[in-house]
Amino acid sequence: MDGQINLGDRVSVADPEDVTIGELLALLQDHGSLPLMFSYDGRDLQPGYHVTEVKAGQFAALDCGGNPEAWTEIFVQLWDVNEDAGRVHMHAGLFVKIIGKVIEHVDLDRTAKLTFEVSDAVRPMQLFRAAAPIITSDRIQIALSPRPASCKPRDRWLEQHQSSCCAPRASGCC
Repeated sequence: MDGQINLGDRVSVADPEDVTIGELLALLQDHGSLPLMFSYDGRDLQPGYHVTEVKAGQFAALDCGGNPEAWTEIFVQLWDVNEDAGRVHMHAGLFVKIIGKVIEHVDLDRTAKLTFEVSDAVRPMQLFRAAAPIITSDRIQIALSPRPASCKPRDRWLEQHQSSCCAPRASGCC
């Protein structure tokens, strides 16, 4: 993309398809004056969108294999509305300031899974994960994609096999 800012090694992102709140804040911090645009379902959120809630949840569960699971998740609720035709997209600095205000009152684990809840006040709320932002000279674009379900025992098994069986070797992966 023309004019894209190269972040280089300044900010490490573990999964570019599913950033954490800490990674997102680090990526946005030097670009506060740029409009922050989110896209989902093939379209951008309207310029008047609101951050209506930021929540931190701590969960304890049993997975489908009967294994205990525990994790923290941060939810950022976006209301996809444009109540005033003259509105513009929120700037990254305001988004960072909103999250900063939440951090003053709520303990947010910066490494926690980040989920966006999005609704246009007509359709039901949907859950999305956020890809690493694309930062250009005139905006920051964050693609939201549906948060998929997963089977944690299967995910662990795949991760173990990829790390043990896919070590570099002449014949490739097993």
